[in-house]
Amino acid sequence: MKIFIDADGCPVVNETVELCKKTDKECIIICDTAHSIEKNGAQTIVVEKGSDSVDFKLVNLILKGDVAITQDYALAAMCLAKGARIINQNGMEYTDKNIDTLLMSRFIAKKIRNAGGRLKGPSKRTKEQTESFVKKLGEILEEAQ
Repeated sequence: MKIFIDADGCPVVNETVELCKKTDKECIIICDTAHSIEKNGAQTIVVEKGSDSVDFKLVNLILKGDVAITQDYALAAMCLAKGARIINQNGMEYTDKNIDTLLMSRFIAKKIRNAGGRLKGPSKRTKEQTESFVKKLGEILEEAQ
């Protein structure tokens, strides 16, 4: 099992790397040249800056049984199709049961924005969100032991 981090804009890189070190799991950070992130205990793969370049690299590397950390619904759907487990930075696991609804909400939000509408952005990140993420990733890593 490998843990992949879609690191561009990911607020839980440090927590993920630490959990991987504790459980002796391989951690791979994937980012583009605008966000080069180096962490002790993790391998970093830097791809050229470009639309979805990180996503495509991650999808090409991930295998059944691996885990991806991302907030991107489309990337989550592609990883699910390959048999991986995917969680977001708040600890929510993307599954076959919720991915269609999430993708539809993304599509509707894009239509609203394209029509000139405005949507409320995300709230300020809380300590509880990080704790929820650490708990969920810890459970996944523990299941793999």
